[in-house]
Amino acid sequence: MPPTSRTPDARTDAPEALSAPLVVEFPFTRSLGPVQSAFLTGLRERVLLGVRTGDGRVLVPPVEYDPATAEEIRDLVEVGSAGTVTTWAWNPAPRPHQPLDTPFAWVLVRLDGADTALLHALDAPGPDAVRTGMRVRVRWAAERTGAITDIACFEPYEPHEPYEDGATQEATPHSGEFTDPVTGITAPARLDYTYSPGRAQSRYLAALAGRRTVGERCPSCRKVYVPPRGACPTCGVATRDQVEVGPKGTVTTFCIVNIKAKNLDIDVPYVYAHIALDGADLALHARIGGIPYDEVRMGLRVEPVWRGDGRYPDHYRPTGEPDADYDSYKELV
Repeated sequence: MPPTSRTPDARTDAPEALSAPLVVEFPFTRSLGPVQSAFLTGLRERVLLGVRTGDGRVLVPPVEYDPATAEEIRDLVEVGSAGTVTTWAWNPAPRPHQPLDTPFAWVLVRLDGADTALLHALDAPGPDAVRTGMRVRVRWAAERTGAITDIACFEPYEPHEPYEDGATQEATPHSGEFTDPVTGITAPARLDYTYSPGRAQSRYLAALAGRRTVGERCPSCRKVYVPPRGACPTCGVATRDQVEVGPKGTVTTFCIVNIKAKNLDIDVPYVYAHIALDGADLALHARIGGIPYDEVRMGLRVEPVWRGDGRYPDHYRPTGEPDADYDSYKELV
């Protein structure tokens, strides 16, 4: 069936204002080099480490390469657990997983013996109790594992109070050697937000609910974009001419996924592909099923498979048609 098009009437076709909460969450795992390993292991042992650059500056937190010369630096030093606030901002409504569950200040603290500042939380009764230049000291977490959270927070420190036993006020050389060093970390990353699609994507989502795929045609270059963006990315002009495409399409390129994603009930390996739907000038991506992963190929003709009351295709499967000629989709690879 050839693609059909129409120009929507703004009075009768105005899409419902859509919105939905979305969460992007993943664990970020990385290995540590000798400098970061020493810094985090030191936190576990209540030792604050920095690194000295070639020109004598002490950087805390330490880095592995001099930001001015790009030279590798390994000259570790121990700095004090007290310092001076260089700037701050009050946080009246802490979010989940932040250092404190009561209002606090975000502060940059230049620790004694350091030339740069460390970002962390300051436990203070209110913004009137915080000022640039005030003295603060580390409050260590009761249980420490080798992470920045081993510093529970900073707290105000008056000069007449005794300095913490064993702490140093000047940068002193440190070997960076500890028993059972921390060699890797896993940092959870999470972003919560509300997504509100515009006019074009609202029409696209509404059509998917009826098991139709609708794009929009550029009035200048005449290309059909799926999913629609509301404007042509090439010509920069608004698009309003709706075009129904597919439902069949052609695999233009693909990859084989061998790593199982958390909370995704799909056995590996599986194939994720770019699919040029018939009548579209932009390939969308989707999973390929109904065929062994090692038989998926460029030019494979596919069709959508819907599940129950799903609002979008679960995956695409082969149609059984002959493969498309490369020249028919080469511009979409």
